[in-house]
Amino acid sequence: MLSIFKLFFLLGWVSFGGPAAHIGYFRQTFVEKLKWLDDHEYGQIVALSQFLPGPGSSQVGFALGYKRGGLPGAFAAFLGFTLPSVIIMIGLALLASHVTDSSAFQNVVHGLKLLAVVVVADAAWGMFKNFCKRTLTVGLCVGTAIALLVAPSITTQIGVLVLAAMVGAHYLKPTTTSPAPQSFRPSYAPLALFTVLLVTLPFIATFSPLIDLFNDFYQAGSLVFGGGHVVLPLLQNIVGDNLSQDAFLTGYAAAQAVPGPMFTFATYIGYELMPSSPLTGALVATLAVFLPGFLLLLAVLKNWQMLANMPRVAGALSGVNAAVVGLLLAALYQPVFLSAVIQPLDLALVLVGFFLMKQLKLPIIWLVLTFMLAGFGLGFI
Repeated sequence: MLSIFKLFFLLGWVSFGGPAAHIGYFRQTFVEKLKWLDDHEYGQIVALSQFLPGPGSSQVGFALGYKRGGLPGAFAAFLGFTLPSVIIMIGLALLASHVTDSSAFQNVVHGLKLLAVVVVADAAWGMFKNFCKRTLTVGLCVGTAIALLVAPSITTQIGVLVLAAMVGAHYLKPTTTSPAPQSFRPSYAPLALFTVLLVTLPFIATFSPLIDLFNDFYQAGSLVFGGGHVVLPLLQNIVGDNLSQDAFLTGYAAAQAVPGPMFTFATYIGYELMPSSPLTGALVATLAVFLPGFLLLLAVLKNWQMLANMPRVAGALSGVNAAVVGLLLAALYQPVFLSAVIQPLDLALVLVGFFLMKQLKLPIIWLVLTFMLAGFGLGFI
């Protein structure tokens, strides 16, 4: 458990760039380097995370930890990957605008955004080679990317994933015969806990400010499909007038700048909403926003492979895997590329990053330090 925690804790400090980049970091570490699983298994986990509400990339990390060390391994992975971001967000809440408004901070963030371009592009290319080997899968990938570039929304994302699953179930079924799988049954305990909390929390929220806070963030975590950037506007609707616009935008900027899951934006908001006990508020909000996604993942993860072996489900997964590559391609352009590459020198640094990562095999920590320095240096040009 300690080794799992250590791996994810180190990744948590250097995983900049949001959910799409995290998928790239996980793939580079656990598929290519450590070989915990192959691209096929990894693609199934990523596909599953796209269909469940909650923090998509964190669910992938949670599932990787579960595969390696069962439920304790899953919690070790979650804690390791999330803790650095929580620490940073609490620190930024303490310092507020003194840090986030500084030019040096903005320049370093710009450099890390350029690294995210490298990581997401590498992940998209690697997954394309594995999941888009047929004309139909290439078409699903390209069609998904086009749909999200033309009409970017969570409705579009869910729509193309469902369509890809339907096409895959019909046209991409495995041709080889295998023993008939047993019927799929979810794990009922986490599913029951998810449902009980979802239904009962609104009725008891008025008993305590902490329960009210937990309820707000639990409902948000239950409703967010796609994770990452999607949770930000939803949380804005939840906090309403309880938080100033300046405080919200400061937290918004910090959530996109720090490493690790963007769901730790809840850490910042929880800290601000509970001035009498800010640390308690931060931790309660963090737990509440992550919990529903993990409960749903636990409900299906144990028997997920049994479900994935069914021919129609396997075909649906092939379609979804191809669509996920399209999601990554769309994310590569917006928000990753457009928010990072502003001038020709930025693109030059991206090309240098590809060379350092793919040819010189520079470890990710050195890539992070290199791009932090490069971003800081760009501020003087």
